[in-house]
Amino acid sequence: MKKVYMVMHQHKPNMIELLKTIVRTFNEADIQVSCEPWLLKCLDSDLASLFCGDPPFACEAIVSVGGDGTLLRANILSTEHNIPLLGINVGTIGFLAEVELDQLEIACKLLRNDEYTLDARMMLKAVVNGSTFLALNDVVLSRGGYTRLIGLNAWVDADHIGRFIADGLIVSTPTGSTGYSLSAGGPIIHPAVDCMLITPICAHSLQHRPVVAAASQCITVKLDKDHNTKAMISIDGQKMFELGEGQVLTITRSERRTRFIRFEPKSFFSKIRIKLSEWSC
Repeated sequence: MKKVYMVMHQHKPNMIELLKTIVRTFNEADIQVSCEPWLLKCLDSDLASLFCGDPPFACEAIVSVGGDGTLLRANILSTEHNIPLLGINVGTIGFLAEVELDQLEIACKLLRNDEYTLDARMMLKAVVNGSTFLALNDVVLSRGGYTRLIGLNAWVDADHIGRFIADGLIVSTPTGSTGYSLSAGGPIIHPAVDCMLITPICAHSLQHRPVVAAASQCITVKLDKDHNTKAMISIDGQKMFELGEGQVLTITRSERRTRFIRFEPKSFFSKIRIKLSEWSC
């Protein structure tokens, strides 16, 4: 690999020093680095000269520098251009990232020599009002800024699975099962399992629990017309829009997959213990 495109967290207090370290490490491994236009505008001419100006589709990988939120934003470019994704963690947990900052030099050498594998992860396709969106982690329906609970009806294929009076509903992939869904009481699902997880958010009922649907099925969600007329939809925490009365949200498995760059096999459950250890203290 000779050229990568970098996406970075936009509010890092030590951004300039961090950039110098990262881009020089890539350059020393004989890998050129391009980056987002907003980032170049923040740099002086000396630092900006270390970057090439190529667009994402001319690069061989998307590199995310930040936490999981930055990686999900970078994944939009990764799937749009069908380019693999590498996460460098400079956030708090960075569960989806492959490399910590102190491992970057070794990682760059492996990348330059093409000594890596690709880990394909399923994505969701959400369709509402004629628009289509892709999600690596989850599609979340919530009450947004509204103070009242919302009412939602959900189906898996033609089977009505329930009427939820709640703060919302999370539909996640196995990759997303360690995110918001986990916080809402959902199970952890190994990423090798192709399925979709439906997790209520603070449901006002003792009977509603997370439900696992097959990846081949279709999840349909509608607002309960007797309870509310608006809800908010969030796609991977990156895009938000309104679901109105009478509109239908359908969620299926996408034909596209995110491809993570991996350098060595890692036990999924060991990573759970290491990255999410504070949950079990």
